[in-house]
Amino acid sequence: MAKLTSFEKLVADARKNITEISPHGSAAKLKSGDAVIIDVRDKDEWEEGHIPGATHLSRGTVELDIEEKVPDPNATIICHCGGGGRSALAAESLQKMGYKNVRSMAGGFKAWKVAGLPTTK
Repeated sequence: MAKLTSFEKLVADARKNITEISPHGSAAKLKSGDAVIIDVRDKDEWEEGHIPGATHLSRGTVELDIEEKVPDPNATIICHCGGGGRSALAAESLQKMGYKNVRSMAGGFKAWKVAGLPTTK
């Protein structure tokens, strides 16, 4: 078994404390208006393509800016990144801030694209 990097260990620990949701589940919640999707990737990744209707709050600023963008601690928030690691960390952090319905999209934007879901620039 390969040794995990420190980042991978951090993500594995975060995943024990959060709930993940599939790309299709995320798309359904976004379409119905039941969730806010927060893209925690870096700005250059966002500009290369993103989920229509998502809000960009990079991993470095999500904790600073979330209360302005999503003031309701009961709102359903789905975090996503490129592959699911950064969004797991962001989801755990938002939970610690008092957000009660936070999810991390399993597989991130890569899985969203593989599932054939829409993207925009």
